[in-house]
Amino acid sequence: MFTPERLVLARKRRRMTLAALSRESGFSAQSITAFENARKVPSEETLSSLAAALRFPLSFFSAPPAPDMVPGAVSFRAPSKMSAAERDSALSCGAIAATLNHWLEEHFSLPEPDVPTYGDLPPEAAAEQVRADWGLGEAPAPNMVHLLEAHGVRVFSLAPDCLDADAFSTTRHGTPYILLNTRKTGERGRFDAAHELGHLVLHSGYETPRGPAAEAAADAFASAFLMPKAGMLAQQVNNASVERILSAKRRWGVSAMAFSYRLRTLQLLSEWRFQQTARQLAQLGYRKGEPGSTMVRENSKLISKVFEALRADKVPISELAKAVHIYPEELNHYVFGLAPISFRGGEQKSAPARPALSLVR
Repeated sequence: MFTPERLVLARKRRRMTLAALSRESGFSAQSITAFENARKVPSEETLSSLAAALRFPLSFFSAPPAPDMVPGAVSFRAPSKMSAAERDSALSCGAIAATLNHWLEEHFSLPEPDVPTYGDLPPEAAAEQVRADWGLGEAPAPNMVHLLEAHGVRVFSLAPDCLDADAFSTTRHGTPYILLNTRKTGERGRFDAAHELGHLVLHSGYETPRGPAAEAAADAFASAFLMPKAGMLAQQVNNASVERILSAKRRWGVSAMAFSYRLRTLQLLSEWRFQQTARQLAQLGYRKGEPGSTMVRENSKLISKVFEALRADKVPISELAKAVHIYPEELNHYVFGLAPISFRGGEQKSAPARPALSLVR
């Protein structure tokens, strides 16, 4: 059995054009097009060559079609800097992650989705309402990945070769998904997660609003969710100096620039003072990073718990990878690098044990 959609998925995942795959595999672009359009079925030898060129197991191409990630229903963080190939590769990551999630749901009882939608509220009010719904009060948000997972969001990591995709979110058959880029600092990763939560709360629907207005709304939601107004006012950071900002931001687990922008939004910094502060922070290297930060990048508690259960049953990670028709190294791209992967000499690198999540096999 050959599944044409899987060949398209693999090619887009590797960001290959038809011409590029033709060069790698030795088969003409016309033949590959015919395979993808189901006009021809490749021989086993031909399919083996295509699989090798695309770095997927042969079984990947005979599995049922992977779940669709419909571009119109997906919200990308910073979409303007993405090429079509980068977008398609990221969407392909999402399709493989959704396949992995299907396996997880078949074998484990995962938290039910509990993400409210407030498309009729301004971002600030929506963030306050979600905080109230989830019992967060005015305290700093806990680990964002753990929080999202506890409320039924399936959070996976984007493959590291998706260089220009910061994050994206979508809802599929009632299940919300967020995929996060793990190359950014811990502070910026938290903001990305809150930004995508903003899209799920504000922009739910088959056709997701896109463009600058939608991105600005998700940013405003993230800012209010991570730095609630009452908590910020209680911190007494009116007209804060750069030194005070660098100290105060740590309470909320956000970047210096995000903290400064929130001060301006709450009128705790004047526009002139904000511009001065932003220039100073940029000169110190805070425009693109968080120099000296010790914040650890947040990752998945749920997936860690799954791996603990598999280890307890002596089920190797290679069996999970085989079940979803990818190699273990590819699997690791979607699970925050938490999968124990074998190295030469039989050595294994395993993730440390994580706090238990309510997860029943």
